[in-house]
Amino acid sequence: MMTTYILKLLFLVPLVAGMAFGALWLWRKAQPGLALGQRERAVKLVDAIPLGATGRLAVVEFADKRLLISVSRGQVQLISEGPLPEVDEK
Repeated sequence: MMTTYILKLLFLVPLVAGMAFGALWLWRKAQPGLALGQRERAVKLVDAIPLGATGRLAVVEFADKRLLISVSRGQVQLISEGPLPEVDEK
């Protein structure tokens, strides 16, 4: 009786763990609103620097501009904006 229980346990625990892992992997790959492949994003995070416990200074690219923004827990503020840098192709 006890041997049957242990054999079932040794078989079912890895099976359930594998099914949970597979479900989480599939959920990450096919999240709602996201395409299965990589797509081009309208906004690109270039760099971010933490400022204290909850603040962050970030540079993002959007609509052929680079924006310097301050992000805190309660707000997002535009600090400065400028053109995208020219890329030298040699």
